[in-house]
Amino acid sequence: MTFCMHRGRTISYRLLGQSTKPLLVLAHPLGMTQGIWDEMLPALLEAFQVLTWDLPGHGASSAWPEDSGAIEAEDLAQEAITLASRAGAEKFHFAGTSIGGVIGQQLLSQHADKLLSATLTNTGPVIGTPDGWQQRSAAVMEQGLQAMAEGIVPRWFGPAACEQNPALVAGWRVQLGRTDKRSYALLCEMLGRCNFTEAFKGKNLPKVTVIAGTDDVATPPSALEALSSALGVAAPLVWENVGHVPAVECPEKLAVMIKSLA
Repeated sequence: MTFCMHRGRTISYRLLGQSTKPLLVLAHPLGMTQGIWDEMLPALLEAFQVLTWDLPGHGASSAWPEDSGAIEAEDLAQEAITLASRAGAEKFHFAGTSIGGVIGQQLLSQHADKLLSATLTNTGPVIGTPDGWQQRSAAVMEQGLQAMAEGIVPRWFGPAACEQNPALVAGWRVQLGRTDKRSYALLCEMLGRCNFTEAFKGKNLPKVTVIAGTDDVATPPSALEALSSALGVAAPLVWENVGHVPAVECPEKLAVMIKSLA
């Protein structure tokens, strides 16, 4: 794990593999960490140099500064671009899940020239509703993430993954409870403002792959169908018995798909 300073705060990231290979940047979901990619790394490193990072207030990255106001999708896109630049890459492959997929949409809408490809999983041009995200933000600030983890984390994984590993939900409840509540709340508010429905018209986009899970209650296949339509790309790949986090639930399958883009 490595740290760098970016706009007055520290970012925790990992840069793994050979610099002679194309760079792949991976963005994790809200409330999780860059650790979600661990099971995929051996396979991905056969084809890519891989960069992962923790979002503000997540994992080992510092919280969003008190004097910095709101978090915008462009702030997170700039984190990805800055880290890729530190790796010496002018262009890179990108894969992101949930809010990580929102970062990918921001990159596609404003910085498509930086991307060699984009893999967007379990996300959408709009996720939830502005009121819903405002309510979650307020609840997080009032109750704290440790208290709310009981209700949030079970929505991340499908029944198959939970049956295979009964400790999965309990482990991620612990991790979510350690996340900075203000950073999380600001990211919730950001998601309530994001709408990429019209963002890609007239854009020259790289190859984009969209992936949904049949057991995803947070961003169901219909959300990925809306994203494919907004992007003007092929219908989403819909994976059976997968919930919101394929990097955890079916890492081998996701790694094979991303490797095919190298």
